[in-house]
Amino acid sequence: MRALAVEEHASLTARLLTLFDETLPTLVVPPSSTAHLSALVELKSGVGGQEASLFVADLLRAYECAAHKYGWKATVMSSDTLDQGGFRDAILEVKGERVYDLMRWESGVHRVQRIPLTESSGRIHTSTVTVIVLPLSEDQSQPEKDDLFSMDEVKLEVMRSRGAGGQHVNKTESAVRLTHIPSGITVSMQDERSQHQNRRRAFQILRARLMDRKMTQDVVERRDARRKLVSSADRGEKIRTYNYPQDRVTDHRIGMSIMNLPAVMEGGGLCDFFEALEHSHYHDCLEEVLNS
Repeated sequence: MRALAVEEHASLTARLLTLFDETLPTLVVPPSSTAHLSALVELKSGVGGQEASLFVADLLRAYECAAHKYGWKATVMSSDTLDQGGFRDAILEVKGERVYDLMRWESGVHRVQRIPLTESSGRIHTSTVTVIVLPLSEDQSQPEKDDLFSMDEVKLEVMRSRGAGGQHVNKTESAVRLTHIPSGITVSMQDERSQHQNRRRAFQILRARLMDRKMTQDVVERRDARRKLVSSADRGEKIRTYNYPQDRVTDHRIGMSIMNLPAVMEGGGLCDFFEALEHSHYHDCLEEVLNS
């Protein structure tokens, strides 16, 4: 009987810890109000010159791999390609269930440490890429009726597209620039072939930025209850380091490291960080509920 009790005690303790660690937070914490939202992921090269631009391309590919692992649909909406390789900036549209909830923690500064191919002395260079994740709802077929802005607040300009693109470029005014006058937010779009497509995409990005602005303001007003999201929304915060010589990726917010950099960058390993950060968020929310 003692042996049976000891065995049952061990299994019940393990089950209790699982219930407390994984099940209880989902039952106590209110369901997410943003679970239905997809996301726009903006990547911008920071310090580091060409290396930063090359890492924009690497990180963009890593997000596409993560999206594929979840069964999400990822589409590059726009990109500013450089002659020497890489991107100055890029915007990735990711659609699917819980996309925003899992990817919102990617907002911040991503630091990469590696030896450039052009570095003859073997010196390690440090570069940065800034990522901003914006909430994306379903396309608004009639932007004039949007609840986040009115059309009289938006200045619409059309112009000729610039850059490579064959005969179509510089002959028609297909590029679009929107300026939301109250906030000063500006969106330019020229990657699509027609003015109508560029206009639709530009309004989509404008709405995402205004929604992000509204949600961030709401979070600030509830700072005590949503402390982690406020921290994650700080665009200047260094959140993760990708160290190529040491084959290590470290997220500084939760102290998590993965010692397999290729798996993170090319095998969908970013999903492990997504889920660990969301799990940490659940625990923070649970703590707030219990404290209140």
